[in-house]
Amino acid sequence: MNAIATSSAEQAQQDIVDEFAFFGDWTERYQYLIDLGKQLPDFPEDLKIEDYRVHGCQSMVWLVPTGDADKLHFQATSDSAIVSGLIALVLRVYSDRSARDIVATEPRFIEAIGLAKHLSPTRSNGLAAMLAKIKAYAAATLKA
Repeated sequence: MNAIATSSAEQAQQDIVDEFAFFGDWTERYQYLIDLGKQLPDFPEDLKIEDYRVHGCQSMVWLVPTGDADKLHFQATSDSAIVSGLIALVLRVYSDRSARDIVATEPRFIEAIGLAKHLSPTRSNGLAAMLAKIKAYAAATLKA
């Protein structure tokens, strides 16, 4: 994932759109999401605490920020295979970026790949909660 992080957030989003364009239907796209989630780095059990929990998700999701306004890194995990895949996409776009870039980057890939139409309302709410938390962490580092 570090090689991907060197490109811009916009390039990361375009790469995601291009990758999803290879798949003909949503069964294949869901499988790809699950596969992406399986590639997430191991998440330390001791970080699965309430402070890092993302509320608004039906699944259990933990999101841990490290770094500063110049470069914020995020670790995240979920107990759901599809949500883990969503995390992988979100981290590609937002992790290892400046706080300013994170706040300024709108997640256009969600609409561009059709995720908005193919996620259940609870997963959509969870994705929105994850994105809001990432942007809130970034905004907080800009004020610090």
